[in-house]
Amino acid sequence: MKTFAQIAAEIAPKITEMMPWNVEEYLESNPETLIVDIRETHEYDTMHIPDSLNVPRGILENASEWDFEETEPDLVTARDRPVVLVCRSGNRTTLAAYTLQQMGYEKVISLKTGLRGWSDYELPLVDIEEKPVDIDDADHYFANKILPEQRNPTSRQG
Repeated sequence: MKTFAQIAAEIAPKITEMMPWNVEEYLESNPETLIVDIRETHEYDTMHIPDSLNVPRGILENASEWDFEETEPDLVTARDRPVVLVCRSGNRTTLAAYTLQQMGYEKVISLKTGLRGWSDYELPLVDIEEKPVDIDDADHYFANKILPEQRNPTSRQG
């Protein structure tokens, strides 16, 4: 059995990943880029990259095609545009980038380190009202909050 991390590591060489500072530069020279945040809506509403589109991972494939209730026209029509995928830490986007490539998207980029890295590099984030998010609030939000019962029992210290 493979873990999620192992699957993501196997797929990573088959996709394009960029660090936040490279994405920042890329966006400046490619303003037609569509930024797609694949986190859940409640995560997106808390804070996100300005002008990004929220398409949760669970509906990404349907949102990428016509004739579904989840269809996102901006995403469907972006097959020949650059698309930067964003999640919390860069793992979900690895799988999502691979999937979109299989669906015909030509220029898919996974934000390596996700919004955690974006925030660490102090790039702009906004809240649900599109107001800037304070960097300290972002740091607190992205801090690891794994509960004891969420840890692998074989790695717990007792």
